[in-house]
Amino acid sequence: MGGHYDEVEIEDMTWNEELMAFTYQCPCGDLFQISREELQSGEEMAHCPSCSLFILVVYNPDDYPPPPAPVVESVLPPAHAVEVEVA
Repeated sequence: MGGHYDEVEIEDMTWNEELMAFTYQCPCGDLFQISREELQSGEEMAHCPSCSLFILVVYNPDDYPPPPAPVVESVLPPAHAVEVEVA
């Protein structure tokens, strides 16, 4: 694979709610796309789904930290009260 088509600052891209991705106009007429999840995983390349071009997205990884790990609740049976007779 050859080099990237261009370098684009994330601020110059547009958030597309329908695609759930940052987009940037490709010369072929379609849009380069990169999702928040891709940015959070360290991806830097936005690909065009219609042609072989891709761009290098310039962004600060600290602005897209990985999501926190899900909280897993314990599935223990409820505690039972025990009556104790005192003599």
